[in-house]
Amino acid sequence: PYDFAALEPHIDAKTMEIHHGKHHATYIAGLNAALAKAPDLAKQPLEELLAALPGVADETLRTPLRNHGGGHWNHTFFWETLAPASKSGEPSEAFAGAISSAFGSMDAFKKAFAEAAAKRFGSGWAWLILQDGKLKITSTPNQDNPLMKGLVPDAELGTPILGLDVWEHAYYLHYQNRRPDYIAAFWNVVNWDVVAENFAK
Repeated sequence: PYDFAALEPHIDAKTMEIHHGKHHATYIAGLNAALAKAPDLAKQPLEELLAALPGVADETLRTPLRNHGGGHWNHTFFWETLAPASKSGEPSEAFAGAISSAFGSMDAFKKAFAEAAAKRFGSGWAWLILQDGKLKITSTPNQDNPLMKGLVPDAELGTPILGLDVWEHAYYLHYQNRRPDYIAAFWNVVNWDVVAENFAK
């Protein structure tokens, strides 16, 4: 919902162009190809499909649904929770209060979230989720997410509120191997209005 250059200098236009136009597009194409073989599954909302993946008995179908469906859902969610720094805003009073209650302070939350993102080995995501009415931080490998019941060992399951892509393609052109710098820059372009809406829902 913004130009490729809208998140500069925190996330550069070339990275956004490749990330959205190539990587995300590949996930969409892969998901559509998998769903073409399973028209009944294609009728389900993607969130419901991802939550019910263990019920897909055919592994040759379940694996592309997991990888490409997860990639499409994760990226769509990610783009919507970002905004130009000038429109990033501040956490709502209700959401900031919930963060402070769960983590002690906004700074403590950011530190814990950054640690989860930095420590995710290889490619994956860091997440703020709501689980049984409580805010928690978790991370998942590859294009998995906290909606995927029974598929992600050691990950907390719940409703994503905020996510950060820590695949190298999300930051390497600008930050090279400096993932912590990318994570720090991320806070400048979080769309706090959308995050607060996710929490309120």
